[in-house]
Parts: sequence; structure tokens; C-alpha cells
Amino acid sequence: MRLKKLPILLALIVMVLVAYPRQKANTSVFSTVNSTQTIIDDMQSSHEGVPHGVPKNYNWASGPRVGMGNNPQKFRAMTAWGQVYEAAKGNSASNTRIQIRDIKAYVLSKRDSKWYLLQSSRGIDGNAYREDFAGDINKPADVVYQQDGSISVKLSKGYNYHFWCSCDRVLIDPNNISGIFTTVQARLVVDNPQKPDDRTQARYLLSMGGDYWLNLTAKWDNGKTNADIGIGKFKYVNKQWQAFNMTTLSPAAILQNPPPMQ
Repeated sequence: MRLKKLPILLALIVMVLVAYPRQKANTSVFSTVNSTQTIIDDMQSSHEGVPHGVPKNYNWASGPRVGMGNNPQKFRAMTAWGQVYEAAKGNSASNTRIQIRDIKAYVLSKRDSKWYLLQSSRGIDGNAYREDFAGDINKPADVVYQQDGSISVKLSKGYNYHFWCSCDRVLIDPNNISGIFTTVQARLVVDNPQKPDDRTQARYLLSMGGDYWLNLTAKWDNGKTNADIGIGKFKYVNKQWQAFNMTTLSPAAILQNPPPMQ
């Protein structure tokens, strides 16, 4: 009789209600290159370099900042995103690509003070946008899909690479947000192995961010249907895998309850 009841007991155990449903994480090997201090630093001080073509009057042109933060107001969905620019001081590399992988978004619940995974994908989607994003003008980017599921990209003159999770947007509970955290990894790779490795000459900057959206399917409408959660520090991409982060939390709050590192 006890054995017959076991399936029922197991079913009751797995029927646990949480504030946010956990998204299925990708099954690829994820290298931990992040740290609590890196997350804090990615929302402090000025950018490591100036992104080319970004007007100086843009409030994220010189340093990271929180946008809507933990108050999505009318918005009911979100997505993680990032952006890659050439540095304003110049970039002489022609045989270097930026490899990007493992974009993730987490929310810190008000109800239980736990972090929940909202989005996770090894792959990246995106387009090449005008550096100032004027008119939302964009075109397909020069993207190569890697065997491990990541992508590598080369920039074209006057355009950045604006990317996001290859998964769908995710619904949020606007009354249950104590913090948002988005993260991605990137490094420089050689484009054509038959040509000289010029990665030491590359000057590419990457910043992480996230957007709130009206719903899961709303189309972009000049800021009426979406608004940014925050924009992290632009940091130089180098030869080694590096984490790039955005969070709405203060340094003290991060230290008290650090976001997941993988």
C-alpha cells in the first residue's frame, strides 16, 4: 500500500508554488567568470571608454545608470539585452570578431528575497543599429554562429550590434520586484585564422542592459511600448571570457544578497 501511494506523494512534493516560475536553464557548460565585485563595479563610475557615435547628451553616454529600475509601472514583460560599439578613440583591428554567449536575466523577489531565473540562452539574437538608435534604423549584422551555440559578430561603420536573448520575453509581476540583474559573457576571437591576429589592436566596448515591455508581443513604438530597466558600464572586450552586468541594486544590497553567478 505504501508503494502505491508514493507517486501521489511525489506529485504533491513537486507542486510547489513560487513567486516566479523558473525558466529552464540551458544545458551547456557555463564558465563562472563573474563575481560580486564585478557586478558592483559594472554599475559604478564612468565607462572604460567612450562608445563611438553616441551623442554626449544621452544620459548613458558617459557612465552606467538605472532607468526604470524596480518600478515597471504599466509594463508587464521584460527582456535582457546588450550592445557592442567601437571605441570613439578608434579601432584599427580588421581581423577580430566579438564572441558573445550565455545571456541571462534574474529577478529578486520582494516576497521571499530569493533570486529567480527569468531568461537564459547560450545563443544571441540581434541586429546592427545606428549608433545613436535614431529612428530605430537597423540592418542584419555580420554574425557567425559558433559550434557551441554562441555567436561572433563584426561591426560595420556607423552601426553598433544591439543584441538580446534568443529566448522570448518573459512576463513579470510588477509588484514583486526588489531587483533585476542581467549578465552576458564576451571575448575577442580571430576572424580569419589565415590572416594576422590583430586582437591587441581591437577597441570594442560592451554594455549590458534590460527593457520592460508592455507585454510579450508589443512592437517597438518610439518608447511607448518599452523602456529600459538600466544600462551597465561599457567595458573593453579582451581575449579572455569576461562578464558584463547590469543591476538595479545598490552595492550594499548586492553584498547582502548577491545575484547568481551562473
